Amino acid sequence: MLDQFAHAITRKPRTVLAAAAAALVLCLFGSAATRINYDILTYLPPDLDSSKGEQLLEEPFQMAATTMLIVEDMPPAYTNELRRSIEAVPGVNSALWISSMTGVQLPTSFLPADLRDLFFAGDATMLVVQYESPGASAETMEAISQVRRLCNEKCFLAGFSVVIKDTKDLVDRELPLYVGLAAALSLLVMAAAMESWLLPLVFLLSIGMAILYNFGTNLFLGEISYITKAIAAVLQLGVTTDYSIFLYHRYEEERTRCSDSRDAMAAAIQGAFVSLSSSSLTTVAGFLALCFMRLLLGRDIGIVMAKGVVLGVATVLLVLPALLLLLDGPIHRHTHRVFLPDLSRINHFVVRHRRGLLALFLLAFLPALYGQSHAEVYYKLDEALPRDMPSIVATNKLRDEFGMASTHFIVMRDGLPRNEMEALLAELEAVDGIEGVAAYDKLVSNAIPEFFLPQDLVKLCKRDGLQIVMLSSAYETASDQVGAQARQLNQILKRYDPEGYMTGEAVLTQDLIDLTAVDFQVTSYISIAAIFLIVLITFRSLSVPVLLVAAIELAIAVNQGIPYFSGAVVPFVAPTVIGCVQLGATVDYAILMTTRFREELQKGADRIPAALAAAAAADSSIITSAMVLFCATLGVGLVSKIEIISSICIMLARGSVISAVCILFLLPPLLAIFEPVINKTSLHWRRPKVPRLPRGGADSQDAQALHPAPAGAPESLPMESEKECTS
Repeated sequence: MLDQFAHAITRKPRTVLAAAAAALVLCLFGSAATRINYDILTYLPPDLDSSKGEQLLEEPFQMAATTMLIVEDMPPAYTNELRRSIEAVPGVNSALWISSMTGVQLPTSFLPADLRDLFFAGDATMLVVQYESPGASAETMEAISQVRRLCNEKCFLAGFSVVIKDTKDLVDRELPLYVGLAAALSLLVMAAAMESWLLPLVFLLSIGMAILYNFGTNLFLGEISYITKAIAAVLQLGVTTDYSIFLYHRYEEERTRCSDSRDAMAAAIQGAFVSLSSSSLTTVAGFLALCFMRLLLGRDIGIVMAKGVVLGVATVLLVLPALLLLLDGPIHRHTHRVFLPDLSRINHFVVRHRRGLLALFLLAFLPALYGQSHAEVYYKLDEALPRDMPSIVATNKLRDEFGMASTHFIVMRDGLPRNEMEALLAELEAVDGIEGVAAYDKLVSNAIPEFFLPQDLVKLCKRDGLQIVMLSSAYETASDQVGAQARQLNQILKRYDPEGYMTGEAVLTQDLIDLTAVDFQVTSYISIAAIFLIVLITFRSLSVPVLLVAAIELAIAVNQGIPYFSGAVVPFVAPTVIGCVQLGATVDYAILMTTRFREELQKGADRIPAALAAAAAADSSIITSAMVLFCATLGVGLVSKIEIISSICIMLARGSVISAVCILFLLPPLLAIFEPVINKTSLHWRRPKVPRLPRGGADSQDAQALHPAPAGAPESLPMESEKECTS
């Protein structure tokens, strides 16, 4: 079946490319239709109280998309006219200011203290703007843009929806730079590591098509996060380039045995299929481990990247052969020498000093694990954004001038007796760090009938049998103080209304903190277990997966421990993503070297020469692979102004180098020292398994025993193809 398929696609390369181009057009439409979500807090599980409260703020109150507009040093008439203009903007539900309730003529000193403190601070005043659509929707983003156009330089728009808007604009501006820089740097590495100037361009074209297929097929998810959008392309480029290199090397090997390049490519496809499938399995497992995070952002990244690896392999086996066949002549005409270091002396050094390096390997775990467990992370999402971003400037003004470092919302039933409601508000206001409480019963006297009041004020506080309470906190989001404050407020609320909910950015972020502490452990254990099992099945060994996973886990611990020793603080999502991705993407380096080590043993070599031969054979592949991943991610890490994206990419770049160093310097000594143990705990370690032959083939079995297949020969290569090539 596989041989027929390989034969068919190599006979009609132009037809294959035409079909690939048609699929590419469809995927371009799919990519454009996939929504991008810029609000990380929406990835919290929907069963949390904070998520339920946020949903009620959205519907019926339409308060989830709420922004605060600060106006400084402007007359009341200007602010009132601005309010009316904002209310006329499509997508704006209401713009609430003091004139909505009392009229612009009433002096500020005549206002009730609670109302005055809510809307005024010194020479600044604040409008509350509500939107008709969810906070991260395209309609709200456009409405925010129009509101900003109505404002002058003394107006500052704050709120989580505005932060989302600025994040979206920044990602849209930077994304082409991410991809272009990753492609350019990867091209330089591949040009240095390969003999042809044209070959890296062919590889990039193939990988670029696979990336577009991945983005186009995200349509079935409905939406992806902006973090996934920003890193998916460069990460897919970094982890799937190996597959292209492997197929090409196999093709060059088959060309020495086949007179027809099409036959050579068909044989290469067959020979590479099993290797590429098994090699990509560890990378897919690493990404899929992210799907077990309760924070649904992990599932978003995991599914998209696992799909990207699968599509990368499919593109290498289906599209790349057609490109290589059509450009075979130019590829071989434009050649140069390879610019890769010779590590033969280093290989002899590490094998000769294997016991000392084993001791170093074991000792290195202590500081690495300590640094990994003590590295600081932050959860305040706006800390990951540039300080000069307009929404961040406005947020800081909101904190400094109005004392609103963070805002909590309570959604509760609208049936509590007046005296109990007043007691609840008094208790809430007495909690440490609460600067102000805005509620219907605080703003309106019980002597005034509700139908006499402005409907904007009533709708702001009460709808559909529910009411909301807004609390201004002096504590920063994601701080220990605001976490303790939120728990105390929730306990008070539940005494008066067991079905009431607390929500808001600070409360949602506290749930984020609690979730990710568990998610990091769960995904780490799952990724280790999954890759341990894959390596166990691949080598049919109990000890090999222990050595390989331990080597990569040391590299991960070193990578994640560096921020502790350097005094850096990284965003919360980075360690969780790195733990799974670095293990899945770089354990292939260890598998490659171990496979070659076993092949040398099966040829009859002793363990020391086998370790040297394995290191010599794997050096160039590991260096090339690590440097492509390094370059694809480093450029993004250095230029991105969004620290979540920057930190993930810098840690991935650093992790690829650390993993390569661990494999090149530590794995050959480990294999040489523990080979006797591996032999006793593995099946068919030193002697390859003899394949079964049909019944009645005694003579053939004798011939097989006398002339065994060379180590590493592809079992899937059919006899017909072999005859065709050798003829």
